[in-house]
Amino acid sequence: MEKKYKTIIKEYFMIAIGTALVSMAYSWIYDPIHLVDGGFTGLAIVIKSITSKIISGGIPLWVTNTALNFPIFVVAYITMGKKFVGRTLFGAVMLSFWLGVLPALDIPKGDYVIAAVFGGLLAGVGLGLTFKSKATTGGTDMVAALIHNKLLKHYSVAQIMQFVDFIIIGIGLVIFGLRSTLYAMIAITIASKTSDTILEGFKFSKAAYIITDKYDEVAETLLEALDRGVTGLDARGMYTGDKKCVLYCVVSKKEIVTLKEIVVQIDPNAFVIVSDVREVLGEGFQEYAKVTKSK
Repeated sequence: MEKKYKTIIKEYFMIAIGTALVSMAYSWIYDPIHLVDGGFTGLAIVIKSITSKIISGGIPLWVTNTALNFPIFVVAYITMGKKFVGRTLFGAVMLSFWLGVLPALDIPKGDYVIAAVFGGLLAGVGLGLTFKSKATTGGTDMVAALIHNKLLKHYSVAQIMQFVDFIIIGIGLVIFGLRSTLYAMIAITIASKTSDTILEGFKFSKAAYIITDKYDEVAETLLEALDRGVTGLDARGMYTGDKKCVLYCVVSKKEIVTLKEIVVQIDPNAFVIVSDVREVLGEGFQEYAKVTKSK
């Protein structure tokens, strides 16, 4: 029970850190140079710019973000229940909190390349940490989930969210012009790739499929030389109709060179297929997180 609560506290802490990084990207990089990358916070940048002609400094990002999220969460709570809202409410609240307390800075100072690259990296890391803690920052993903649940079930949440974000980016295009929008697209791509890396892990490995008539010898040598598990898969050659054994082995990036050398030495006619593996869990690689469940 104690370990379970420690895990929960750690995850909420990571949500707080993640939303802080996202807020830095918006407050210190995107907002000063008017990069609108979708989402409620992107829309808040547009509203701040428009209202700056009426109100000194415009409506702060945190005010707009809170005002847009509040009715969405109320509807989500009523229609989809407390469990659905969950940690996303905390993530949205923390995002608005950080947007409100962070001091005003202008890091890019008019440099769109710096804004797109470093803004994308900062937002991507923040989103990755937030998503990894089983939360989101609210906004358009919550809107998409509601639309999917009540109106457009034949479209996925991701498709609806992309459409909503596209509308917001289109508004940014009208207000700030093509140049800002194009760099915003670069920032979106970098943020997406960065968050995916955070979620999927940094430990890249290689998977090898080995088709050889000397599979027993190859498997035994790999087991001894690399100390890696090898799995034999029953297969059949469609041209000859002969039964074959395809060896499957996952190794580190450094070990793949040794694996290929071993296979070629034993059977120069062997057929080897190598592919990238994003994340490997288990003995010899990244261990599973042990979570104690309370009864």
